[in-house]
Amino acid sequence: MKLIVVKDYEEMSLKASLIIKELLMRKKDATLGLATGSSPIGIYQNLIKYYQNKEISFKDVKTYNLDEYCELPRSHPESYYSFMHRNLFSSIDILEENVHIPCSEGSDLQALCKEYNDLLHQADIDLQLLGIGANGHIGFNEPNTPFTQETWVVKLTEKTRLDNQRFFNSLDEVPTHAMTMGIKNIMQAKCLLLVASGKNKALAIKRLASGEVSEECPATILNNHPNAIVIVDEEAASLIK
Repeated sequence: MKLIVVKDYEEMSLKASLIIKELLMRKKDATLGLATGSSPIGIYQNLIKYYQNKEISFKDVKTYNLDEYCELPRSHPESYYSFMHRNLFSSIDILEENVHIPCSEGSDLQALCKEYNDLLHQADIDLQLLGIGANGHIGFNEPNTPFTQETWVVKLTEKTRLDNQRFFNSLDEVPTHAMTMGIKNIMQAKCLLLVASGKNKALAIKRLASGEVSEECPATILNNHPNAIVIVDEEAASLIK
């Protein structure tokens, strides 16, 4: 695992976006695994600029998103389907048929999980972008998720729901469940690129940087990946000795 410490969120976003830009310049039909939340927004803003400057194109790119809330229709402004279109897809030349986001609209969530998992088995993800939760979760794989887990429906912890409350009017509006790629799916990407910013991520980054791999902190599995890059700002790195 390669750990890179930078000054702030802006530099973290720039370094990560340049890695993705380099991949797309080298491989125009690359397959990307994408993440949501506040961490990747700066990266997506940079990728939009590179596209607008005609440095890269997304017309042959395929994407697979990590996760999606259950209980929210895709039309809801806080669904991850809406998030991705608002923050990236609507501003680039990606084809809608090349966009893959878990669908939780329907009564048979297990069938929808299997459908997305089957898609992931057919995909060959070149780079998977990741954030990290304050409790070390990646995707919505909470602490003590088996490393062998594939796409599934997760009951969100109170901590995760409280962390995401800022996007909703109240905690009552925050979904209690989400559909997520499992850790096994994530680890099958050729490259993992994890970004973290802010003091609230410092403890999780300390555990990740320790090298000890434990299901109690799901992100520590990155230590077992042959090509994992972790870019953190000074605040997120503040507990690393």
